[in-house]
Amino acid sequence: MANSDSSSALAALGLDRASEQLYFRVAPASGHTLQGMARLIHETPQGLLHDLAPLMEMGLVELRDDRVVVPPMALAVAALVRREAQRAATSGERLAALAGVVPHLVAATTRPDESDLADVRPLDGELSSGGDPLELIGQMLRTSRGDMLWLRPDAWAMPRESAVSQLLAEAMATGRRSRAIYPIRALSEAPDSLLVRARFGEQVRVISEVPTRMFILGDAHAVLPEPLGFADEPRVHVRQRSVVAALTLWFESLWSRAAPVPELEGRSARPDVRRFLLEQLVAGATDEVIARKLGLSLRTVRRRIATLMSDLGVDTRFQAGVEASRRGWI
Repeated sequence: MANSDSSSALAALGLDRASEQLYFRVAPASGHTLQGMARLIHETPQGLLHDLAPLMEMGLVELRDDRVVVPPMALAVAALVRREAQRAATSGERLAALAGVVPHLVAATTRPDESDLADVRPLDGELSSGGDPLELIGQMLRTSRGDMLWLRPDAWAMPRESAVSQLLAEAMATGRRSRAIYPIRALSEAPDSLLVRARFGEQVRVISEVPTRMFILGDAHAVLPEPLGFADEPRVHVRQRSVVAALTLWFESLWSRAAPVPELEGRSARPDVRRFLLEQLVAGATDEVIARKLGLSLRTVRRRIATLMSDLGVDTRFQAGVEASRRGWI
């Protein structure tokens, strides 16, 4: 019965019948020299070495110096499984990387044939690095009109924040309007930075999370990092009017969801954190993530969640989201 089970295991590993039979012939003689083993099974050393190749490749048989060693099958199979698992993991990573390339390859194949096109012109914009960012912003302000729109996930931590604020103040002094969206944690992490810009006349709103840096100047300029995020370079500077308009619509969508900050407008009230808390609960965020995004301590977050669930009369976070939606709180 033991041999039958072992044979099944070897067959499962992909060995043919001849290799199985050879394994059971050499296993009892483990430790003999290659020549001694060959004599025992009536083979030549060269022929035996050739026939052992599939078993040696799987680690079921080893040639140590001049001796043929057959490790316990369980250990050999365990080692084989580990190797295959490592190969599978490596293959998985490579496949994931290749899968990420596929959409770009597919997109490239959708380009129409040049013979089918007329009046082909490049899009207005570029992907770039380097230069003086303040000078670039100044040039864009001088060559644009209309609202200045800003997504500012972490701008208060940037060394040139005061210089950018000065450029903003000069532009607003000419009658231009500026609107900025910050993550709500900025109210606790950088209240002075928000207050400075609010005093210049900028309209400030807050939202749970700002996904990327971006600014739009009128209908002429839009600048955002490539890829989206918080990096400064490389950056995409878009002047193509339709693309600028589309990004403006995205900003307006975020603006409509964001909450005003009354205390920056000379009033004493603060934004209703309850709504942002509910948004995070519905998204399934952990207490630690909520604390980081809202700029609150973990203890405060847990206390407010408990109070919120009590006010809603629910026992679970899922129920809190359902009940809050029913009441129109989110």
